[in-house]
Amino acid sequence: MNVFSYFHAEIVDVLARLAAGGKLPASLDLAKLVVEPPRDAAHGDLSTNAAMVLTKQAGMPPRAIAELLAAALRAHPAVTQVDIAGPGFLNWRLTDGFWQERLKDVLAAGPAYGESTVGHGVKVNVEYVSANPTGPMHVGHARGAVFGDALASLLVKAGFDVCREYYINDAGAQVDVLARSAYLRYREALGEAIGEIPQGLYPGDYLKAAGRAIAERDGDKWLGKDEALWLEPVRSLAIDAMLVMIKEDLASLGVRHDVFTSERALHASGAIDKALATLEAAGLIYVGVLEPPKGKTPDDWEPRPQTLFAASRFGDDVDRPLKKSDGAWTYFAADIAYHLDKYRRGFAQQIDVLGADHGGYVKRMQAAVSAITNGDGALDVKICQLVQLLDNGEPVKMSKRSGTFVTLRDVVDEVGKDIVRFMMLTRKNDQTLDFDFAKVVDQSRDNMVWYVQYAHARAQSVLRRARSEDTVSDLTTGALAAADLTPLVDPSEVALIRLLAGWPRLIESAAEAHEPHRLAFYLYEIAAQFHSLWNKGKEDAGLRFVLADDAKTTLARLALVQAVGFVIASGLEVFGVAPVMELR
Repeated sequence: MNVFSYFHAEIVDVLARLAAGGKLPASLDLAKLVVEPPRDAAHGDLSTNAAMVLTKQAGMPPRAIAELLAAALRAHPAVTQVDIAGPGFLNWRLTDGFWQERLKDVLAAGPAYGESTVGHGVKVNVEYVSANPTGPMHVGHARGAVFGDALASLLVKAGFDVCREYYINDAGAQVDVLARSAYLRYREALGEAIGEIPQGLYPGDYLKAAGRAIAERDGDKWLGKDEALWLEPVRSLAIDAMLVMIKEDLASLGVRHDVFTSERALHASGAIDKALATLEAAGLIYVGVLEPPKGKTPDDWEPRPQTLFAASRFGDDVDRPLKKSDGAWTYFAADIAYHLDKYRRGFAQQIDVLGADHGGYVKRMQAAVSAITNGDGALDVKICQLVQLLDNGEPVKMSKRSGTFVTLRDVVDEVGKDIVRFMMLTRKNDQTLDFDFAKVVDQSRDNMVWYVQYAHARAQSVLRRARSEDTVSDLTTGALAAADLTPLVDPSEVALIRLLAGWPRLIESAAEAHEPHRLAFYLYEIAAQFHSLWNKGKEDAGLRFVLADDAKTTLARLALVQAVGFVIASGLEVFGVAPVMELR
């Protein structure tokens, strides 16, 4: 049960009965009515703004509406206290018995607890990583990869139909540079001394394998030949080799995609021309001259007629160029065709996870999606800010393998996939994240990864101990779910149950906001309350989880311990992290 959704429905039902009785107008707009935790937990378990948002429609003072609602709520068997705060906010408390029943919900569902139908099977396309296929993944890619993968899993848990997509940026100047770099390594593989890598080419050792592969396939066929002859075949093989490496890097992080879409294929299929023809037919493409950028005009600024998309008609700051000076399509033109392709595949809801250098791209792409879908499509762009790699507070040096940056594989090999994944979700995506190799393996409360995993391991330890001591005969999940939970009345126990019962709401709100990092903080709070309860048992023997002379209380507390393990496992599953059974 989602407690907040349940009482939202109860409030709606009360309002309907009040309207039927003539105490409130009929057909009230309830879109802004919410039931949520009070800002101050001391005020109660739940709160609603119903009286505040309905006062104008009802033509009544908010406190008068609140009094009507309070009277109805006081009659609810699960409600113990109702208070009206300020101008008309309604706060209420629930019985211990109600919360104890929610613990049974957790036990019945197991790690699936929190799964929701709020998404109603709506199709959502989540595009993430989409790095240029010019080398190994770096740590910045790791953040976007983990964020996108966890967001996709979160949406699935909330009931959306999700497609995980990778857009291969395999057209344009950067893949030509890749081909030239691979050709240099091809010459090296055939025994030529290439000396220092020329400026402008990719210097990493990772291209040696591609050079050898070309040599093995083609021998000396391309030596001494004009670039026009070898560029395309060398480029194709190099791109394929880079994609194999990228997929291996992503696999090491546990990241997967359902679909890989090629930008080159869009160009070859004529999809860009067709998409822009659609916009042109709608009068959204024209030839014009842009104003110079705001601020200081660049020295190379030259006003000239350009083919422009009328992005400003859809919320962008300015209209955007679609063709380069040489007549080739811009990246933006290809991106328009790509998002139209996603829409035609059934994805009106689209999410793009982009790197920190794409902030200026957000408005133009949202404008384009609105235009090409006639307002039916929606695009949310999530920018992942930079990751600062540290070791005991000192910046980490560059990787020799890549030549210019620390690779994703370097980081995974150093601390493990699960630590990397969890750490990448401990900050909101639009905030810079510090990743300190020393701190992420530190066993302390300050290390969120360890603290949450320790809570899960501790829960498993308590259950193992209980089984070994035979205080209770049956510790199966079914037995725990059927246990008498009335002994769970200590305020710290009830507070922990309340927190666990908030998990379904957290899943839904995080999914709707596209913010998986919320789960990390919630799991940390669960871990903190569980560790605190465990420590109280050390100070007060009566609060221990296992009481040798009280099987009833022991069974109830072990049900709580198992529920903690299930909710933590539920969150870690969304994150793609394996819960640990014991810490060494």
